[in-house]
Amino acid sequence: MSTSAPAPARKHFSMIRGFHLADAFTLGNAACGVGAIFLAMAFMRSQSLAHFLWAAALAPAAFVFDVFDGRIARWRQTHSALGRELDSLADVISFGVLPATLAFAAGLDGGWDCVLLIYFVCCGVSRLARYNVTAEALSEGADKVKYFEGTPIPTSVVLVGLLALAAWQGRIGDAVWGGAWSMGPWVLHPLALLFGLSGTLMISKTLHIPKL
Repeated sequence: MSTSAPAPARKHFSMIRGFHLADAFTLGNAACGVGAIFLAMAFMRSQSLAHFLWAAALAPAAFVFDVFDGRIARWRQTHSALGRELDSLADVISFGVLPATLAFAAGLDGGWDCVLLIYFVCCGVSRLARYNVTAEALSEGADKVKYFEGTPIPTSVVLVGLLALAAWQGRIGDAVWGGAWSMGPWVLHPLALLFGLSGTLMISKTLHIPKL
């Protein structure tokens, strides 16, 4: 009587051995995003302009880490599923949750503002998920994707820059650019519409952005 061979033992996935140099830069991206969110919350308590500006400054710092992690991965040829997932999760923090948090701290805290900020974050999450599942098809067998469908989520750094400029000019809080509109039960600050536009551009299927 023949007996079937035992199933091979499942290999334990080691987080430490699975990490590459590029992943360290990805975690730097995430750390900048989390630190900026903490500073935005500190600003809401202290109203210290320094807290707000440091929070805004960490967004481009996260962008630098984001750029270098991809380049290092290509240079060392260390692409992995783990690295791709880490990159997406870090981007959600630094270029999705962080800009929305900073906008709320800047005074975009009306009911309609919150709807737009939540929409913006959800669009960013959806954008990254779509990229992950379509990257192989878009690369057409090459090492990298030739173009992005919709604007990449790191473009939200521009929104953070606008908020930093507004804060520098004292145009946040009650003096936020564009004022406030009372619409039905809630308040809308027109500046929040930029977040709605940014989110819509991220999930666009027809907008193709060449990847440099």
